[in-house]
Amino acid sequence: MPRGARLDAPGTLHHVMMRGIEQGSIVRDDSDRTEFLRRIGLLAKTSGTGIYAFALMTNHAHILLKSGSIGLSLYMRRLLSGYAQYFNRRHKRVGHLFQNRYKSVICEEEAYFDKLVAYIHLNPLRAGLVSSLRELALYPWGGHAVIMKKVRCSWLEREYVLHCFGSREGAAREAYLAFLEEEMGVDREKEFSGGGLLRSHGGWEQVQSMRKKGTKVLSDERILGSDAFVRDVLKEAEERMALPLSADDRSRLINEDIEQECRKAGITEAFLRSGSRSGILASIRKRLALKFVYDYGLSMAETGRRLGVTTNAVGYMVRNR
Repeated sequence: MPRGARLDAPGTLHHVMMRGIEQGSIVRDDSDRTEFLRRIGLLAKTSGTGIYAFALMTNHAHILLKSGSIGLSLYMRRLLSGYAQYFNRRHKRVGHLFQNRYKSVICEEEAYFDKLVAYIHLNPLRAGLVSSLRELALYPWGGHAVIMKKVRCSWLEREYVLHCFGSREGAAREAYLAFLEEEMGVDREKEFSGGGLLRSHGGWEQVQSMRKKGTKVLSDERILGSDAFVRDVLKEAEERMALPLSADDRSRLINEDIEQECRKAGITEAFLRSGSRSGILASIRKRLALKFVYDYGLSMAETGRRLGVTTNAVGYMVRNR
């Protein structure tokens, strides 16, 4: 079965969303919030990742970023696994903190940048954590307060954001505020989190109109942009996938994935490969097997050796994904 295109090139604009497992909290107090944002900023600086908007709520968070040299996947892996370890130690808990994998959508910057900034920064207001734009400007866990200079944050690309609204600081900030007021009355939830057609063409009305006209368009649930943008992104991703992954790079990624999964589960790598059928091992092995086979192109036999199971067992995992 062919692998899906990897949409993780450095320099790509992403809207990233992460949620607590079973709708649980990912922060419990201001110390947690401070630590979560500290890790976002530290990793951004060390990886060359650009951060343009963020909003941290109780059980989920949004980030608008442009991936750096290490790409999105490694950035998010370091952010979420590192924070989860901190959170579990501090609150004396075990197990996963975040719901499955984070969700990311590649975004067409020219068409959507300003709307995404507004959508993300308005999240605390829409969630009822603040009651007005005036209060939102004082909410320290979102990027709006940074734009309004109420909170200092060296890693948010404040000037880049404001430049989209004007060349002079004062006028740009007024235009940004006026745009937020307009966007408060616009529901973009379906457009930004619905299916591929919704994302690519701005809601059901546009989709239905194109269907009536018999217009055929390409869409992808991982991409927010026009038909042409979707095609370009997918073409570039397929071209990158055609480049072979070196044996050294593949081995390094496999070792990192195994180490991360074992650390999160609080088990040793020896136990993972022991052949034990403990309940916790089944889900870990399946996640890793699917990634090794489909993302890295590893054979089922080699995957089995890496995980301490038979080739037939890997085949069963792959068939019943």
